[in-house]
Amino acid sequence: MFKALLGAVQFLTILPVGRSTAEPGRAALFFPLVGAWLGLLAGSLLSISASVFPIQLAALVAVAALTLLTGSLHEDGLADVADAFRAGRPPERILSILKDSRVGVYGAVAILLSVLIRWQAAASLAVPAAAAFAAALSLSRASMVVLAWLARPAGQGVGFFFSRTLTTPVAAAAALQGIAFSFLSGVDFAITLLAGAAVIIIALRSYFEARLGGVTGDCLGAASQLVEIFAFAVLACRNCIS
Repeated sequence: MFKALLGAVQFLTILPVGRSTAEPGRAALFFPLVGAWLGLLAGSLLSISASVFPIQLAALVAVAALTLLTGSLHEDGLADVADAFRAGRPPERILSILKDSRVGVYGAVAILLSVLIRWQAAASLAVPAAAAFAAALSLSRASMVVLAWLARPAGQGVGFFFSRTLTTPVAAAAALQGIAFSFLSGVDFAITLLAGAAVIIIALRSYFEARLGGVTGDCLGAASQLVEIFAFAVLACRNCIS
């Protein structure tokens, strides 16, 4: 269990672990928990910063800290997917672009929009920052695990190894954690978050399998990022719940 927790920290952050850890599929058990922990840190940083700086600057500090702490892992996946999945491209071409470390115009725009949306949403949250960040990040990491469990793996990279080592009990436990942490934002928000995340996961599974035959590590990272963006947008919507 402890190796799995360390594996989740190693996979989702830049923090040095310094010892052997569990394989990604087993470590996925703690992805939502680590996501919630990251959210609590970033949300608390926002609240502390807001006591000194304007809320817009405090929100930017929190999003920037989160991006640095995670090593921009999921932003990179979103950028790669944005660059690769252009209309008419065959699976072989998509895979080759996903393997390319360079970021194209579409990828750069995707990263920019991701940061801008989360930054502006973080500055206008309708629930306490720590709870909002924890709910958003836990759900996004759980969504990545669920998509890996539902979809076929494609290619031979990290995503393939992750999917092949992921078991049904681990995926179910991760999903339950994501559901539970969503309720930190309140019942009404949680229902909206869970419904939206489910739609995003189902839609992405259908799209990735139709275009690529399955999912890669970049696809999973993009899914996590899209769910996170959606969650922040919802949690900033003061008219979305009664």
